[in-house]
Amino acid sequence: MMNAMMIDGHGRKINYLRLSVTDRCNFRCRYCMPADGVPLLPHGEILSYEELYLVARTAVTLGIEKIRVTGGEPLIRKGILGFLSRLARIHGLRQLVLTTNGLLLEEMAEPLKNAGVQRLNISLDSLVPENFARITRGGDVSRVLSGSPRRSAPVSRSS
Repeated sequence: MMNAMMIDGHGRKINYLRLSVTDRCNFRCRYCMPADGVPLLPHGEILSYEELYLVARTAVTLGIEKIRVTGGEPLIRKGILGFLSRLARIHGLRQLVLTTNGLLLEEMAEPLKNAGVQRLNISLDSLVPENFARITRGGDVSRVLSGSPRRSAPVSRSS
């Protein structure tokens, strides 16, 4: 079956979808939300996994080849591994990526790989523990790094 193709106003093929699965997060980053958080949407107002899957499957038939799952923090949504596994099996999807703050990766990196996630984008505000804690309002950079799949890889910093 030939997939349709979406083209933007500049003639570029649209082949990438960013799919936000939650408005919730386990950090309170200074640039993202107030210290006391934001009013959360009731669960009934968030798209269900079935609705998100329908959007994703339909998008792939329109030429989407890469889906990036985001949030808030997607790893805190109950049932995320099953949902990701289902997304990974969509015929025609070439790449499934997850953006995360990395806090839960130590326990979830392997299950994410097993679910079919091919790449991770870890939002890491600083490698300096004090700066990271200040920016995230209490986050522990060592916990994030301990779950990073390439935690032994060298890290370079630009001046």
